[in-house]
Amino acid sequence: MSFTVVIVGRPNVGKSTLFNRLVGRRVAIVDPTPGVTRDWRDGMGNIGPLNFRIIDTAGLEEADPGTLGARMREQTNQALAQADVMMFVVDARTGLTPEDTHFARELRRSGLPVILVANKAEGRAGEGGFFDAYSLGLGDPVPISAEHGEGLGELYNALAVYAPEDEEERAAGEGPLKLAIVGRPNVGKSTLVNRLLGSERMITGPEAGLTRDSIAAAYLHEGRDIELVDTAGMRRKSRVAEGVERMSVSDTLLTIRYAHVVAVVVDATEAYDKQDLTIVDLIEREGRSPLLVVNKWDLVKDQKGVRQKFEDLLYELLPQVKGAPLVTLSAMSGKGVERLMPAVVEAYERWNARIPTSLLNRWLEDVLATHPPPVSGGGRIKLRYVSQAKTRPPTFTLHGTRVDDLPESYKRYLVNRMRVDFDLPGVPIRLRFKSPKNPYADK
Repeated sequence: MSFTVVIVGRPNVGKSTLFNRLVGRRVAIVDPTPGVTRDWRDGMGNIGPLNFRIIDTAGLEEADPGTLGARMREQTNQALAQADVMMFVVDARTGLTPEDTHFARELRRSGLPVILVANKAEGRAGEGGFFDAYSLGLGDPVPISAEHGEGLGELYNALAVYAPEDEEERAAGEGPLKLAIVGRPNVGKSTLVNRLLGSERMITGPEAGLTRDSIAAAYLHEGRDIELVDTAGMRRKSRVAEGVERMSVSDTLLTIRYAHVVAVVVDATEAYDKQDLTIVDLIEREGRSPLLVVNKWDLVKDQKGVRQKFEDLLYELLPQVKGAPLVTLSAMSGKGVERLMPAVVEAYERWNARIPTSLLNRWLEDVLATHPPPVSGGGRIKLRYVSQAKTRPPTFTLHGTRVDDLPESYKRYLVNRMRVDFDLPGVPIRLRFKSPKNPYADK
């Protein structure tokens, strides 16, 4: 079951270009002349594994009754009646216009979910319009370039929220296990991929930054299909040059969002760089399953002490990934490489964990008996029952009264208990809270 996305906005902001980009072929006519699109057009669009029905509409304009403009507006209204979510497109280069502000107010009153898209945001010329878009009151704008295909990763994240859970899991479950190999430049990512494949599939050498694109390769591990993706090295943002390197890093970020398990490769002869921790944190926030690979292990003398140092520092600075697998190896010599794939498979299976509702609610009873939620100023907080909404990552919904008053410290306690009690070390866990709707609230 897919969902329906309707693209709206004033004329000539790039709606049809975005429609063509998401459909994957030139369907809608694109021309600088405003008003080329008159009837709404639909097709099946996708970003990576996320599939949806998408509708391109005529530009939003005020028009007198009986005119062509009024008939075009009626067509747009018919399309909006089918929407699960709207994408309101503005032109970041031109900046906001009074029409943008007027139609943003209309969309807010409609009650439908709206994703604000700032198109033509590539380069410095689009920065002003992007930041001005915040004033529309439609949430954080998503900067993209429909013409160049930039920003689709951010758009994927914004749309995935509205995907039906079965569609999201079905899309994520198709095909092979996707393993992304990421890290700073020159830590041995391509060498590791070549070692796993048993051939010189990726160019390697002492020069940093040889890999520029994310390169996928098929790999078979004990009868299981694996898609290995070697990525460009990720340096600190302040050190990323313009042009090719910026595009390479953007490609790596997109690869992380589409991966199942992400192996972060670090150099055993160097202490953690801040960028290493930033990458691990990004993986956790994206809901992927992180795994740490300490490469060049054959160059370490005090292996026990160095391993303990790596584990302690990671879990101290990023407690949300405590217990994430750590594998030591030498990609150059091949020593220890055989430990990597079993750790990947184990991390993947935990990421797919599904816990029976009965077991979850027995767990909740025990939690409430040993450590009940604190009493807030408005009275007692009651947690009634919990269920698992989806996997990839494990996501749970906890129902109760006055859950908005739960302190963040207690929410972290629940997540940490869940991680320990259900054997989910290092796996991102999403815990949502839901209160019953008050039937008298609108009266």
